[in-house]
Amino acid sequence: MKSVIALVGRPNVGKSTLFNQLTRSRNAIVANYPGLTRDRQYGVGRVGGEYLVVDTGGLAEADSQLETLMAGQTWQGIEEADRIIWMVDGRAGLTVADELIAKALRHSGKPVYLAVNKTDGIDPEQALSEFYPFGFHGPFAIAAAHGRGLQSLMAQVLAGLPPLTQPAEVEHAGIRLAFVGRPNVGKSTLVNRILGEERVVVSDLPGTTRDSIFVPFEHAGQHYTLIDTAGVRRRAKVKETVEKFSVVKTLAAIEAADVVIHVLDAHEGITEQDVHLMGLSLELGRAIIVVLNKWDGLSDTQRQQIKSDYARQLPFLDFAERFTISALHGTGVGLLYAAVQRAYRSAQADLSTTQLTRLLEIAVARHQPPLVRGRRIKLRYAHQGGRRPPVIVIHGNQVDQLPGAYRRYLENHFRQQLKLVGTPIRFELKVGENPYAGKRNKLTSRQVRSRQRLMKHVRRRK
Repeated sequence: MKSVIALVGRPNVGKSTLFNQLTRSRNAIVANYPGLTRDRQYGVGRVGGEYLVVDTGGLAEADSQLETLMAGQTWQGIEEADRIIWMVDGRAGLTVADELIAKALRHSGKPVYLAVNKTDGIDPEQALSEFYPFGFHGPFAIAAAHGRGLQSLMAQVLAGLPPLTQPAEVEHAGIRLAFVGRPNVGKSTLVNRILGEERVVVSDLPGTTRDSIFVPFEHAGQHYTLIDTAGVRRRAKVKETVEKFSVVKTLAAIEAADVVIHVLDAHEGITEQDVHLMGLSLELGRAIIVVLNKWDGLSDTQRQQIKSDYARQLPFLDFAERFTISALHGTGVGLLYAAVQRAYRSAQADLSTTQLTRLLEIAVARHQPPLVRGRRIKLRYAHQGGRRPPVIVIHGNQVDQLPGAYRRYLENHFRQQLKLVGTPIRFELKVGENPYAGKRNKLTSRQVRSRQRLMKHVRRRK
């Protein structure tokens, strides 16, 4: 069991910077922008020991619904924590908001360690002097951006906590599920519905989620890691630097995922951006599940129309399972677990050479490859070349001339026979090398004499 350390404070005091320093990662987006972090971000701290560290949103006056939700996420993180690191800005000095936070932290009953950040380049004692009256542990002068003062801070924070009885668990274990889509299609609502709690901030405001949030989860004995990602708009509409970072984190989450769940808004239909995102997941070889959210409330005519649009606009995703759900009410959400299992098993399938070669022979017997310059393309044998997605390597003659239509025939044949669902299949075609290519046949002495007699006869005729 690991100790839990929560990072709290006003917006833009450096909590995410400290989180990245403690976890020795870049998992949290950092920018000179207040209120950037909105959900709780978890990581394994490595400075001074091993522990769970929780990055929280900034605590400020709840002037909007979004800030109220952010504060709720922060207080959930405080309740989970064994100890709290309260961060303040040493350059800005003591503020009214800091005094309100201090009053609230006293009522939490948790040990609080006061870290005065951004003390590089100024007199540390002067920066600390304003914060002594609070009576918390410290204050400690640190510079999170440069990693200064963190060792002494964590030595005090971790002092007295029980030692670890086992090594730190591997982060992001189990099947990794990335929820991807445009802004405000219901990704965070679906994550919360699966978890059964308000784990991530949900709001009607598009772009509420800005970072990729990794949440461990267990269902029916199977471990998962749910990845809630920021909504991705068309590149022409992305103007803020923060949103560009969010898009990069979303793309990285797709690459890290085992199964990508693409969430579409059934009320808005399938847009060009949806098609682009699915094509990106396909290029990366990820198993894909398509979810049409907000299905409740649609008329029969609208439902038939979106099904028709799906078949017309996404023919390249005929292998992916499609579900119609309502994340808000939970309708159809329970069906996703079995679909995730099927897609994951298919992507990780172990295929024997004997099995693949036999299926290749059956495919060729049913439908021969075409002729190229009067010569038949020969497909000799196949074996597996990789997983996630499955890669099938086919050896033969002139395979580089194999038409695209025949490749699609082979893909459908292998998919049907191997019962692979939800994952793309990739083919690598290998041309057999001619061992005599580029080599001259050396004649024996008898062949040389025979050739000389033949040439002599030819000259006499002339």
